[in-house]
Amino acid sequence: MLDRPNPLGGVVVEGNVLDSQFHSFVGLHPLPVRHGMTVGELALMFRAERGLDLDLRVVRMDGWRRPMAFEQTGLPWVLPSPNMPTVDTAFVYPGGCVVEGTNLSEGRGTTRPFQLVGAPWLDPWKLAAAMRGERLTGVRFRPVFFRPTFQKHAGKLCGGVEVHVTDRVRFRAYRTYLLLISHARAQDAASFAWRQPPYEYEREKLPIDILCGTDRVRLAIEAGQSLAALRRDWRIDEQRFRRRRARFLLYR
Repeated sequence: MLDRPNPLGGVVVEGNVLDSQFHSFVGLHPLPVRHGMTVGELALMFRAERGLDLDLRVVRMDGWRRPMAFEQTGLPWVLPSPNMPTVDTAFVYPGGCVVEGTNLSEGRGTTRPFQLVGAPWLDPWKLAAAMRGERLTGVRFRPVFFRPTFQKHAGKLCGGVEVHVTDRVRFRAYRTYLLLISHARAQDAASFAWRQPPYEYEREKLPIDILCGTDRVRLAIEAGQSLAALRRDWRIDEQRFRRRRARFLLYR
């Protein structure tokens, strides 16, 4: 089912809402992975829901509507991070960032961070075939070899896939990259590993769990279970969150 502009506002909301047991530096408020809100709208939500006593004024943007692609603004893309070089990176990042919770390379140290995913032990053709078998919409997978210049597996030849988004509206980044992780682990469970703490000021919880805001995703992958059951729960979370955020939205 596609997300389209609706009376509650917004285009894409995706994923489970953060479980309070997994609060961390990377997640301090109960939001889904893709919340579809501006920074100003989030500020209004945080003030109300966290009972913050502060003088907050949000200046509305002129001429912007929520369904607009960045290119439609006419503004130049300014890198918010060295590893966010293009608009395309921003579209895959909500899922690509989750790869940081594993020993797979998320493409840091290449010209396509978060679009390239792989490891020295992976067969790129098998991984691409497994992902094509998921019949995901709005995305294609190209088998590749790449050699990161820094970060994970620096200087080593990695097999993996390049994620090509063909339809931004239909593409679901979070689901896509969790499936990538699942298939990479299934290909060689002995070589695959979850990244261990410390990570982003958290010294106890696993990075994958704080990135997902739950341990249910990791446990399902470890058990070799389909993510379908989790996705049914996500839909409930997504609908509840759309209703929750409606009063804070400044744009339609």
